[in-house]
Amino acid sequence: MTKKKKTVGKTDADVILIGAGIMSATLGVLLKELEPNLSIEIYERLDIAAAESSDAWNNAGTGHSAFCELNYTPEKKDGTVGIKKAIQIAEHFEVSKQFWSYLIEKGLISNPENFIRKIPHMSFVWGKKNVDYLKKRYEALHECNLFADMQYTEDAELVKQWAPLIMDGRKKNEQIAATKMDLGTDVNFGSLTRDMFNHLKEHQNVSLHFNHEIRDLKKNKDGNWIIKVKDLETKEKRKRVAKFVFIGAGGGSLPLLEKSDIPEGKGFGGFPVSGQWLKCTNEEIIKQHHAKVYGKAAVGAPPMSVPHLDTRMINGKQALLFGPYAGFSTKFLKNGSFLDLPKSIKFNNIRPMLSAGLQNLDLTKYLIEQVRQSPEDRLAALKEYLPTAQLKDWELEYAGQRVQVIKKDEKKGGILEFGTEVVSAGDGSIAALLGASPGASTAVSIMIELLGRCFKEDLATDEWQAKMKEMIPTFGKELAKDAQLCKETRERTSRVLEIEKV
Repeated sequence: MTKKKKTVGKTDADVILIGAGIMSATLGVLLKELEPNLSIEIYERLDIAAAESSDAWNNAGTGHSAFCELNYTPEKKDGTVGIKKAIQIAEHFEVSKQFWSYLIEKGLISNPENFIRKIPHMSFVWGKKNVDYLKKRYEALHECNLFADMQYTEDAELVKQWAPLIMDGRKKNEQIAATKMDLGTDVNFGSLTRDMFNHLKEHQNVSLHFNHEIRDLKKNKDGNWIIKVKDLETKEKRKRVAKFVFIGAGGGSLPLLEKSDIPEGKGFGGFPVSGQWLKCTNEEIIKQHHAKVYGKAAVGAPPMSVPHLDTRMINGKQALLFGPYAGFSTKFLKNGSFLDLPKSIKFNNIRPMLSAGLQNLDLTKYLIEQVRQSPEDRLAALKEYLPTAQLKDWELEYAGQRVQVIKKDEKKGGILEFGTEVVSAGDGSIAALLGASPGASTAVSIMIELLGRCFKEDLATDEWQAKMKEMIPTFGKELAKDAQLCKETRERTSRVLEIEKV
């Protein structure tokens, strides 16, 4: 680490990572590859890694690449479709695949089949207005290298070939349209996260502590961070001192950011949204569907609630889910406290939170309606995608909690955002990740952004630049602007990750 990162005073670790999810795992592995001598300590309040937002049941697992998620391509007031965010997310997912390929090639993680599988990504809509939108979306995306292989059809018979269950029992005169990307994947981020932590644990100067909760953190006069930790099993409390701290605790990041008391963290709030899945229990139905089929979200619905009929591989077994159905809880984590939301309200974020609330009354109304749904209501939503669905073949499964970011805005007072936000101190000594989707799928790009902020001088060195290009061959380049590079990169990562197989 450069002189900028050197601090006076004794430290227990160069880096402390809070939370054992996909973000901490990704940052930990990146840092150890860039600077092998770094000492790292990881603290997780639960008893296993990836038990919250990174877990397979708590995460959409799509391998978000914007192939099928319609909320990344909004229709503008002038009738055109915006594709900027979709291109950015698709680029970021290609970066993730390159990094995972590097880990496989170097033998740092195990069999890619443990965490990634090839599965088509589809968008499916009905009704003239939605069909017109999907066609415009296809035409706009198809011009970009990243989406050049996308197929579009309004032919019911072809859609039936792609995903027979969504057409069975549907009215013959119904106007429908669909797009399909065969390059789509299903990613088990829980499995991937645990693989990366298993690799990190092999290093002598890396320690992973489960059942440990961070109670407070404070910056010392010497520039280091003092972390107060409690062992939830022994009840022992201790202090740890580190040069750099990353708060990657999912919904638990906001309270810890507030405790850090850095100026850059002032004014941030959080709005929790919970989720549920309908999980298919009929093996015959599960076998008949092999795609991720995304539709349009209801008016007022948050992006994490975009409905999809989703083939997943969980613990080596094929599963079929529909949802997620949104809900409201004041918890910031699935295993959190109902006091999380009220405790997060501070003098510096009251105005942004109230302003964001007043501007999103439709979201509040939507969440109340979701909470009040009966099993029959959930079945009716499922039948829009699976007309022949029967309640006896499905059961309710609780998904994870997401805390959407509320941030200050000069004009509006506060705005509710549905992406991710890296908040870092001006001196780069601490950073926190807030927000949700598309988080896990773009974890590598998010952590590279963090490196650029918090390890700026290190990242500029020839050594770090060379290593970055070894891990991510297209580092510093844009696949969207280079068709040949895009093709070559995808061919290589598909081969290494073994996702060319169906």
